[in-house]
Formats: sequence, structure tokens, C-alpha cells
Amino acid sequence: MSSKGYLLKESDLHPLSLGAALLGTGGGGNPYIGMLRTRELIRSGHEIRVIGLDSLPDDAFVGEVGGIGAPVVGIEKFEEGHECYHAVRAVEEAAGVRMSALISAEIGGSNSLEPIIAAAYAGLPVIDGDGMGRAFPEVQMTTFFIYGAPTAPGAIADEKGNVVVFRKVVDMFWLERFARDAAVAMGATAGLASAPMTMEFVRRTAVPGTVSEALRIGHTVLDARRDRRNVVEAVLKVTGGGLYFTGKITDVRRELTGGFARGHAILSGIDDFAGSEARIAIQNENLVLWVDGEPKVMVPDLIVNLDLDTGEPITTEVLRYGQRVAVLGLPVHPLMKTEKALAVVGPKAFGYPELAFVPIAAPPAPAQG
Repeated sequence: MSSKGYLLKESDLHPLSLGAALLGTGGGGNPYIGMLRTRELIRSGHEIRVIGLDSLPDDAFVGEVGGIGAPVVGIEKFEEGHECYHAVRAVEEAAGVRMSALISAEIGGSNSLEPIIAAAYAGLPVIDGDGMGRAFPEVQMTTFFIYGAPTAPGAIADEKGNVVVFRKVVDMFWLERFARDAAVAMGATAGLASAPMTMEFVRRTAVPGTVSEALRIGHTVLDARRDRRNVVEAVLKVTGGGLYFTGKITDVRRELTGGFARGHAILSGIDDFAGSEARIAIQNENLVLWVDGEPKVMVPDLIVNLDLDTGEPITTEVLRYGQRVAVLGLPVHPLMKTEKALAVVGPKAFGYPELAFVPIAAPPAPAQG
């Protein structure tokens, strides 16, 4: 990437949404809806520039933005479009600064597009990176907060025009609590903007290059479909992941509680290489994969469900009985595997005290018929 970055084109949006859906590990909001919203901005003449982590001076301010709420609500309650933009402007007013660029809290799903949409309205570039390298369900689960980003001022905005500013917050866990309560009151979806961060800090703590990575993954999926190659194998090659299970979904449980979609999916195996039954725990995103009762992949590593025939990433809000899926495990960025990070995003942080994080070692991927 040049120092000036690159302009996103309408033709980039489909591969970007596919790649972001895959990296979202089932969460981050419905990517198709986010793609349509971004497409209309480009068609109306907005320019969207993606720039690298070395493109701004150290003292430039960067704003982190993303949607907050339950993904399952996002396919029924559409956004007005300016939620994250209004939250960013509220943070700037409270902090007395102006942002030079925006960055995604998480590259997953529609949240990969939220900073792009807000930046288009604000006339700002978007940083090629994010705070997770995937998606996580809670506000504090970003590299930015894990490694010391300020927790205030922050702001949350809804589609009705309500904006709530958090002027003083004790720590990132309190920010999650307050923002989650506000999001529930706003209808379980809203736009959130965090306190300004210096470019020097973002350069040290962001997961780099994830917008470009999502584009690369999406193009891989589309190219494999066009050439009638096995899409799952192509994705494994470009991501360095492993195939951990192939099966048919036999049960899906989802409940909307506390602003999250919680539940699980049960899969029955359709070949002999992995096992006979798998279970995936869900809190907006896929958290833990068990195969025949044994944990195989767990947060913070990525658990990804792909349609077995098309390679289409399947987000948790559209999991359905009878779907034939390939379950992939992808290694998370090293910033998410430190002792400090695991205290916030490891399995124990999600209520699995019996699980000690074991990084995945991608197994060979058997050929798919």
C-alpha cells in the first residue's frame, strides 16, 4: 500500500463483505446489509480512502467505531445510517479534538464497514487495521483497550437521533456495562465511538492490514467459485487455517439476553475424518468448538462456518437446521494471544474456567467431494 492508500470501489464491496464475514467468526453484524449501505454512499459520490498505519503523524487522532448490540436484531431493525458518524462527532466535541482518521473496532461482519460509512460522511480516511483481527461480543475486547487506550469520552447513538456521551468511565469493563445497557434501551443495536487515540498508539496496538486481508479472502472465495475450484480448500490456503469438522446442523439454540445472542449449534458429521458430532458455543460470535466432547478450537482463535458447497461464510444469526457446513479454525493475531489479552478474550473470560487456551495447530485439510 502506498502512503496515500487506495480508494475503495463499488466492485470491492462484495469481496470485502465476504472476507469480513469470514473473519467475523459468525458475528459483527450482517455483512450484506452493511455492503448495501456502503454501496449507496459510493454511488452518491462519497470517496472512501483506506490508508496504512504509517500514513499519519504520531500526534494525529484516530477514532475507533463500531456497531454494538445483537447481530440477530440487525437483520430486522435497519440502521438509519449516521449512528457511528453522530457518535464520532459527539466524542470530538467532548474531547475538544478533531479526528484525522477512523479505524474499525473489529474487522468482522458489518462492523468492518461501520468506520467506512462514518468516514465517508466525515470526509476522513479509514485505517487498514482493526482492534481484534476478528469479532468479539464485548466493548473491552479490543487490542486498543487491552493495551491501555483511554475509556472516555465515548459516545453511543441510535437511529432515532439519541446520543449518549460517557464523559468519565472508571475502566473498559464499566464502559462495556454502560454502553450495553444504553444499546439495549436503544433497541439492541446502536453505533459506538470510543475516545480519541494517537496514531503512535494505534500503530503499536492495532491488528495491521485487516481491511486488505478481508478483501484478499473475499476475492479468493469469488475466484474459486468462478473457476469451479473447491472454495473451502482455497480459503484454507489463503488464511493458513485448518478444517476441523464437516457436518449438517441438527439443532440451533439462540436467546437474546443482556444485549447478546447466546446459544449453540449442534452438527452431525457427514464424513469420517473429524468425528461424529460437534457443538459450537455462541455469544454473538462462535466461541468454542467441541468435537465428540473434546475442545478443538477456542477463543481467541477463530471458528468459522462456511457453506460446504459455496464457501459462503455463515453468520450466527442465519444459522439454520439442515445447513451443510465446513467448520474452520484460524489462528488469531499474536496481539490477542498474550497473557494480558487472554485475561480479556480467552475462554475463561467467556465463562469456561475449565478451558485453558491452547493455540490451534492447523491440521491437513482433506479433499472435499
